[in-house]
Amino acid sequence: MSVYMREMTWPEFAARKDDIILLPVGSTEQHAQHLPYCTDAVIAEQFAVALAKEVHGIVMPTLCYGYKSKPLSGGGPLFPGTIDLNGETVIHLAYDVLMELVRDGFTKIMLVNAHFENEAFLVEAMDLVNRDTHGAATIVESNWWDPMPPDVIDKVFDEVPFPGWALEHAAVTETSLMLYFAPELCHMDRLVDVENVTPLPYFRYPLYKTDVPECGGLASAKSSTAARGKIIVDSVIPELVKICQKEFKM
Repeated sequence: MSVYMREMTWPEFAARKDDIILLPVGSTEQHAQHLPYCTDAVIAEQFAVALAKEVHGIVMPTLCYGYKSKPLSGGGPLFPGTIDLNGETVIHLAYDVLMELVRDGFTKIMLVNAHFENEAFLVEAMDLVNRDTHGAATIVESNWWDPMPPDVIDKVFDEVPFPGWALEHAAVTETSLMLYFAPELCHMDRLVDVENVTPLPYFRYPLYKTDVPECGGLASAKSSTAARGKIIVDSVIPELVKICQKEFKM
């Protein structure tokens, strides 16, 4: 049986109200010159699919638009084609989807986020749904980087130093995950190696094109491989399973 809600009929979906619903959330954002706009959405969906297979879950259609990426954790607004949502829009979008699921009787819902800037707005939506439904459902949000065991960093970054999560945009981890999940969408011949940008201890508007390297990357991706992507997936999925087991009383 398919894990995708989109491939189910409504009676098939309705019959699984006791199962975990997984909502992938990504973005449509530039990811340098070697990765596609759909990088965050693909990564979120593929983690959700892998998790669904472990917990007998259902994967909802992916939310493919996200909150504005900051210059030094994505640089999206400075590049054509990045579609940013206002924070209020992200909250309303997530709220409406979650409320529909709760109204349909689903009580175990997990958001699988792969866009750094989404998190606060997704959590706000969860809080509002919890308030407005008087706690009718258990709703959990996680991503793929926070549950990662610390020793995995050393395994993945054995050739280049780990630059920190904010700069890991279109760099080793995301590129390795895309090489693992969707190699046909990667253009490694177009990879532009960059030196790590220097993080700033403040934010400033307006944004300037010089805030981000011209290629769109923020740190080196030159050591990326599908094997490193598999290391990440194989280490994170068991941790996400543990979260499900704890929070959904599996």
